[in-house]
Amino acid sequence: MTLFSPRWTFAGLSALLLTSSLSVMAEGPPSGQEQPIRPVGVVTMALESTPVIVNLPGRAVAYEQADIRPRVDGIIIEKLYEPGTILEKGTPLFQLDDSSYQAAVAADEAAVAEAKANLPVKQAAYDRAKKLEGSGYTSDDVDTAKSALASAQATLQSAEAALKYTKIQLGWTTVTAPIKGIADVASLSLGDLVTSAQTDSMTTITTLDPIFVDVLSPVSDVLKFRHQVYQGDIKVDQELSANLLLDDGVVYRGKGTLITSSPTVSTSTGSVKVRFRFDNPDHVILPGMFVRGSIELGTQEAFLVPQRAGSHEANGNLSIFVVDDDNKVKAIEVETIGHYNNNWIVKSGLSAGEKVIVDGQKSLSEGTSVKAINVTINDDGTITKSTQVSNKTPSNTSALEE
Repeated sequence: MTLFSPRWTFAGLSALLLTSSLSVMAEGPPSGQEQPIRPVGVVTMALESTPVIVNLPGRAVAYEQADIRPRVDGIIIEKLYEPGTILEKGTPLFQLDDSSYQAAVAADEAAVAEAKANLPVKQAAYDRAKKLEGSGYTSDDVDTAKSALASAQATLQSAEAALKYTKIQLGWTTVTAPIKGIADVASLSLGDLVTSAQTDSMTTITTLDPIFVDVLSPVSDVLKFRHQVYQGDIKVDQELSANLLLDDGVVYRGKGTLITSSPTVSTSTGSVKVRFRFDNPDHVILPGMFVRGSIELGTQEAFLVPQRAGSHEANGNLSIFVVDDDNKVKAIEVETIGHYNNNWIVKSGLSAGEKVIVDGQKSLSEGTSVKAINVTINDDGTITKSTQVSNKTPSNTSALEE
């Protein structure tokens, strides 16, 4: 009688071999062999003087803007400018029909001439009465002559003033630019009647260079900033400056200077308005444009943690790995208060000298033994090994890759 069937013998051997393989795999590497120490790239933390930068919404405002309206009544007979061109102050814009004003000037010139002709007569009559007072002229006659002379003098002054004003009105028939700037398209046509009392403008002139930008800061942020300055946490710059991020995401090439800040808080928005002035030679910034102002308020002492070191958790804290004194990985969370270039700004949760892992942290777990290699992160985010370790040129790959 056969004790073991060939079929059952083969099945049993297969099961035995499988069990043995799993047992060997579970036991890990042979006894006496250590796990290989994993290299990681680190950056050693040190307090740095870091700019305090706030990003605030803003709107561009014209440096100067004038709505052009007539100062006298008249019919437009000529348009004297090209829309979109830069005009100097005093440049003629429109010509009104001036025939009635020419006639008024002529009439007033005649009145002045008549008053001038009458004045010597009155002067002579007064002189004669004064000379012959008591010899045919009474004191009343002298007073009458004196009054007539004064009236003639006043008439001349009045006529001259009237002539001066009619000449001014005649000049107003040529409508000129009150400021330097770019004129808009005319809103009226030749032949239209305009009046000095109208509210509609004939055109608008806008000065685009320089230009103002008004940014809005919540009053709560203003109070917080003042408290930090008072506590000595922030050192304030002597002069505030601002950079602009345009609506298309492009950073404007130019730095603005602080002009003034509003002394009051808006009751509708709870914000304080701060005005900056920017040079705008290419007219990139236009009035009414929405922008974001990046304002450097001062400096503070903080740690700069490269953004590639970790990610933010749901609670808002930054989760990173550090290497402890035993060369083991430790996971920590730190609070960030903003970012600067490619770094997170950290005020607490780190100590000077701590080594933050910035490269090789994939699949890393707390407690793993590692070899810390100092690395350098360039402005473009690439990593290079420390010159003490390697002289390889920068690349977009990990500095730990050989």
